[in-house]
Amino acid sequence: MAKQTRGGRDGARPEETAQGEGPEPRQAPKVKGFNSPFARLEALRETLPSTQPQVRPEDFPGTPPPQGPERAVVRLEPGRGGQEVTVVEGLGLPSAELQAWLQALRRGLACTGTVEGERLVLQGDHRFKVPDLLLRRGVKRVVHG
Repeated sequence: MAKQTRGGRDGARPEETAQGEGPEPRQAPKVKGFNSPFARLEALRETLPSTQPQVRPEDFPGTPPPQGPERAVVRLEPGRGGQEVTVVEGLGLPSAELQAWLQALRRGLACTGTVEGERLVLQGDHRFKVPDLLLRRGVKRVVHG
């Protein structure tokens, strides 16, 4: 008498045939990426922003323009969740121009950031990189504070 096991109707395991010959042959493997949720994302990899800084000549010219803010204050502050953020204050620019400066700094530093009032808030410690970029953008004097 055959021993009862869980599974098939006749007591055999689902992977075994009725005679107990062993596992059934497996199906051919599927094409890689056919059902993968990440297959389509691989094609979009080139459209993602770079993790390397992109110092473009149109954003940061070799010779700074004659007009520009007189002074900027750069400081490091604790952000949300204990992360450090670099804050640039005192530029005295209109909000549309602040947004353009933020975009250029984000590309030049390969980081994220936002405009909060009249401040540019950049994620990470960029205190030693930001002054050079601000001077190339036309700021006359950069103060660490």
